[in-house]
Amino acid sequence: MTRPEFDDELMPTLQESTSASWSVRAASGRRLAVVADVPEVAEVLPRLLLDGRDTFVTQETAEALLGRWDVLGLRMVLAALASADDDTADHLDAAILNVCGQSGVDGERLAALCSVLTSDADAAVSGEARRILEPLR
Repeated sequence: MTRPEFDDELMPTLQESTSASWSVRAASGRRLAVVADVPEVAEVLPRLLLDGRDTFVTQETAEALLGRWDVLGLRMVLAALASADDDTADHLDAAILNVCGQSGVDGERLAALCSVLTSDADAAVSGEARRILEPLR
């Protein structure tokens, strides 16, 4: 993505991530999750995952990141989970179950991603990956 495309396409969505409206922030989180590998987006997503005003934003953003079915999306969710308060953590866990717990195949896919993250440099992320992986074995 070139810089002009970034400005034209992502700037409005990045700006919406700070909206006073929970529904606008949640929609922003869903849209930004698709391009989580863009550095400017990667800086915003943790704030949406730990949204202090509405856990709907947290859950929607987490589900969108998990729906990517990649290490990056799961890593972001696990990093948020490691530092979340109890209520937010419940919603992050629910997002994992909603997206990754629908079938045996989903469990296998989640286990494969968690296996990669058990050796993550961030101890909090690797700990969360091990916690999720344990019952899947």
